[in-house]
Amino acid sequence: MKLLLIADIHANYEALQTVLEVPHDRVICLGDIVDYGPDPDKCIDLLRKEKIPTIRGNHDNAVAFKMDCQCGYKYKHLSIATREYTWEILDGSQMEYLQKLPLVLREEIDGKRLFITHASPRSIFEYIKPETPDEDILAMLAEPMEPMDSEFLVVGHSHIPLNRKLGNLPIINPGSVGQPRDGDTRAGCAVFDTETGEVELLRLEYDIEAVCAKIEERMPNADELTAILRRGS
Repeated sequence: MKLLLIADIHANYEALQTVLEVPHDRVICLGDIVDYGPDPDKCIDLLRKEKIPTIRGNHDNAVAFKMDCQCGYKYKHLSIATREYTWEILDGSQMEYLQKLPLVLREEIDGKRLFITHASPRSIFEYIKPETPDEDILAMLAEPMEPMDSEFLVVGHSHIPLNRKLGNLPIINPGSVGQPRDGDTRAGCAVFDTETGEVELLRLEYDIEAVCAKIEERMPNADELTAILRRGS
């Protein structure tokens, strides 16, 4: 099975539409549908329409329950600034959708056991990055939110693609659909071949200027938000 993994959409509808065009048999979303972008409602509706299993990210949690997103200091003020906009855009059913998203999915596909969560097995706020020390990840694995009996760990949150092995445990991060932070402006996603265990990290061009135009027309802190999209960091 070709499993399309997507994460960190951040209300970027054009980027979401683009990654969903990648050939696949099934899709799983690792959360952070909302904040930063102009179309949180459209992104939620598309995920619901396509019946895509989705995890609750820290920004989804912040919007749904009016809590601190606990994101990095560099971008936190933008998350706070765009949250009022997001609350104005979303209706009751869309808010309820965010509230009901699970924190963890455990899937077995083609004999492969996957533990799927937004950030780390221990928390929706912790980062697993390419430079994260092995001992830090091992500490996360020792205190999971739910029991881990899995051969693959799939996470998002860092906005940086990752295909790393810790001992015998592959760790996959597809990167960010709508807010890349690795200097590449293209939408990120990954295709996991559940028969072979191989992972393909993909980057796709999409209409960034259309998204920027909507941000400039509708949103606070537009100059900062569009600059992040145009530089991919």
